[in-house]
Amino acid sequence: MSDKISIAIGSDHAGFEYKELLREFLSAYEVKDFGTYSAESADYPDFAHPVASAVEDGGFTLGILVCGSANGVAITANKHQGIRAAICWTQEIAELARLHNNANVLCIPARFVSTDAAKAITEKFIATAFEGGRHAVRVGKMSC
Repeated sequence: MSDKISIAIGSDHAGFEYKELLREFLSAYEVKDFGTYSAESADYPDFAHPVASAVEDGGFTLGILVCGSANGVAITANKHQGIRAAICWTQEIAELARLHNNANVLCIPARFVSTDAAKAITEKFIATAFEGGRHAVRVGKMSC
């Protein structure tokens, strides 16, 4: 994988507006939109699995998933062995998820954060690198 950051993004209907906003916000990066493509009711696994697979397979550096609470997309994405999806509702949590857990999929709860907060959380998640060291040992124990 190159040093250039690429991002797979997806949402259900509850996260659609935020996904669209973030997709535009992330225009400096290579971003692939895995849907949904409207605010009509949609099932979050239909978008969480493709985003998680795209990151797990190495085609994308990071993933971003958005739904109402972020729980559904996080649970779904974390079914993939190579995924460490983290629900983040503050910049500090996003930073710690990357620093200590080497999270590779950001899950944003659209119903619980503002659009400005979603942008700041996303920016912090992307800008933060895994700290490694003692955390690498722990992260290495996560997969079944």
